[in-house]
Amino acid sequence: MNKNEEIREMVKQKYHEIALHGHETATSSCCCFRKYSNKVYHIMGEDYSEIDGYHPDADLGLGCGLPTPFAKIKKGDTVVDLGSGAGNDCFVARAETGKSGKVIGIDFAEAMIEKARSNTEKLGFNNVEFRLGDIEKIPVASNSADVILSNCVLNLVPDKAVVFAEMFRVLKSGGHFSVSDIVLTGNLPGKIKDAAEMYAGCVASAIDKDEYLGYITQAGFSNLTIQKDKPIIVPDSILKDYLTEEEIKEYNSKETVIRSLTIYAEKPGGCCS
Repeated sequence: MNKNEEIREMVKQKYHEIALHGHETATSSCCCFRKYSNKVYHIMGEDYSEIDGYHPDADLGLGCGLPTPFAKIKKGDTVVDLGSGAGNDCFVARAETGKSGKVIGIDFAEAMIEKARSNTEKLGFNNVEFRLGDIEKIPVASNSADVILSNCVLNLVPDKAVVFAEMFRVLKSGGHFSVSDIVLTGNLPGKIKDAAEMYAGCVASAIDKDEYLGYITQAGFSNLTIQKDKPIIVPDSILKDYLTEEEIKEYNSKETVIRSLTIYAEKPGGCCS
């Protein structure tokens, strides 16, 4: 098993753990929080509680932004959420697309799919479905989605170019995406980048901002817009698992290089995938 496969299996196991037990009992770093000394630090997530369609049982605190309110979803739209977890963004999207639309969540962790389907059944939604699959090969027909969402998930995939190409394939001509993800605007300490568990925390697998945006334009998208840009401050209680006190001081003395971006882009109208 190569490194990418090892990371993939490790991330899947962490998400399985969270789906079964929730973030209060999760151990180690999981996108995007960490339990340390009986405290959970939501270092990247944002508050969904005041957004229409929010359901607490579907919120596992795994995101790094709020892509759905930025996604320009219209009534009747078909929306695909990549890395849908327990269904949080899907249910918010359903509030926007209404009964006449359709929402499809994709996740590679069986336990997450089961939890999301259970939440859907409790809510009585018949136009929200969840499919087991990889976002490198999205199990959705070409040219079928009006909107694609993702919240702190694309970052976990080693080959991001493949994911954006798949998103382009799935979107209808004139369709668009809104994703929140982690990027870098400088260098991370080697001890953090080399820590396998930090991949599950959406940090070690982050790539340079310009490289990330480059993959979007290379896939054929246009009208790329950064909808939100915020720094991610990693608490010392997390850093001390990887860095010495002196290294932490040096890290904190520099401009924050870990950032959460919410990004919008369109598939040009009349274009063939």
